[in-house]
Amino acid sequence: MNAEYDSQSVQTSASPAPVSQGRLWTGRILSMLPALFLLMDGVMKVMKPDFVVKATVELGYPEDVIFGLGIVVLICVILYIIPQTSVLGAILLTGYLGGAVASHLRHGDPLFSHVLSPVYFAILLWGGLYLREPRLSALVPIRN
Repeated sequence: MNAEYDSQSVQTSASPAPVSQGRLWTGRILSMLPALFLLMDGVMKVMKPDFVVKATVELGYPEDVIFGLGIVVLICVILYIIPQTSVLGAILLTGYLGGAVASHLRHGDPLFSHVLSPVYFAILLWGGLYLREPRLSALVPIRN
């Protein structure tokens, strides 16, 4: 009987605390900014206007990968937006943004405006997710 009681108490103490409305909406807004940008990025890659093709080819990628990159980023953003899969989406988008950092580094672009730009988006992605997702904030507690 004590073993059952102990496992139940561990389970309830490990459950994350609910998120306040202010924190939830702050997290949603912070999450929405990079999500909208990456959604637009994905749509533009799928549509392939001339300026997107030109910029992607200048970074060293062949034109025939642009559509696939657009589909990948759209799937990742959709996963990020859905609460049940948001952590997976954030992990996948972090990989995508890491590839963007590597591409800009290899191309020799300016550090703060181009190379680190994907890092800024990743900080917003994870910061917003941290604020709106109690499971994540339970894993990485930040105390004042």
